Amino acid sequence: MTNGSDKYHLLMRKSKKSILKNCSKLIQYKDYFKDIMNSNYLVLVRHGQSEWNEKNLFTGWRNPGLTEKGVYEAHAAGKALKKQNIIFDLMFTSDLIRAQLTGEIILKEMGQTKTKTIKDKGLNERAYGDLTGMDKDEARAKFGNDQVHIWRRSYDISPPGGESLKDTYNRVIPFFKENIEPKISSKNILIAAHGNSLRALVKHLENISEQEIVQIEIATGVPIIYKFSDGSYTKQ
Repeated sequence: MTNGSDKYHLLMRKSKKSILKNCSKLIQYKDYFKDIMNSNYLVLVRHGQSEWNEKNLFTGWRNPGLTEKGVYEAHAAGKALKKQNIIFDLMFTSDLIRAQLTGEIILKEMGQTKTKTIKDKGLNERAYGDLTGMDKDEARAKFGNDQVHIWRRSYDISPPGGESLKDTYNRVIPFFKENIEPKISSKNILIAAHGNSLRALVKHLENISEQEIVQIEIATGVPIIYKFSDGSYTKQ
């Protein structure tokens, strides 16, 4: 009788431990799924190398296509994002073919070619004005290395007839706030754009100073992933 009672109590203790362990797991899973359900993703990708990138020319709003390397970079970005298991609801891109092609290649690589795409010049690259189409080394020879550096890397000084990074910010961020941000609370969004339009977005999303943002380079074909949860963005 005593032996049977001991077995019963031992069984009960094991059952309680098992229940407590499973309850703990359920609580963890509850928190995990709550986080997943309340989170969405915003992914930024700069287009792959363009034909004018390869030639070292100021590109701006001109419309060259991708090089072979640029196509490869876009495929690599798609493969990297596929591993993240993100299902995109929307893709926003600029009015320029190099960004559009990059986004298309990424979505194809991910098996998400039916994703709705919105194209708008609000996400276009910074306009370089009189420098557009000029070789960067030739520009340095003509205007001086210091002057070209100021045009390229200052925040609020623009080249003749072109945009500064501040001008680009003042174009990109209102478009983002009006057309993209209202959707991010319920949708996963991919933005395929350009070095300076994305630099403006990164400044906004991460609250980076004017002095710091001009030092930041946006690599071609490398996804920048943000998780949006409870009204804020967290870089992943």
